[in-house]
Amino acid sequence: MNRQAIEALIPHKGAMCLLEEVTSWDEARIACRAVSHRAGSHPMRYADILPGLAGIEYAAQAMAIHGGLTALHTTPRKGFLASLREVACHVARLDDIAADLTIEAARLAGEDARVIYAFTIHVKDRILLSGRAAVVLEA
Repeated sequence: MNRQAIEALIPHKGAMCLLEEVTSWDEARIACRAVSHRAGSHPMRYADILPGLAGIEYAAQAMAIHGGLTALHTTPRKGFLASLREVACHVARLDDIAADLTIEAARLAGEDARVIYAFTIHVKDRILLSGRAAVVLEA
């Protein structure tokens, strides 16, 4: 799944669509690749730095794509991050990471209106950010 297909599935467009491609997915998990963290014009940069915690938005977009791909509904629903737990950020910034980012999210539990995912962002074996997120879906 390339960037054009991703933009058709989630509400984020243009520079705010942070993921480049979906590399794999099934009913329980998704893996994506990102290159946008290196862009000087990244919309989430602050004082010319892309903070490590900006990776949460990368993970949220991976979760949104997964929700759209696995949706039982004909139209994917918007979701909102309700809470984050056990977030561990191992880097101060993402913009100085030379390699592509791998974003993985695994659905741990869920029902029609709420979903819980575990997520990691890494480069090869180096974990940059990890945690869990609860997502509330629009009715």
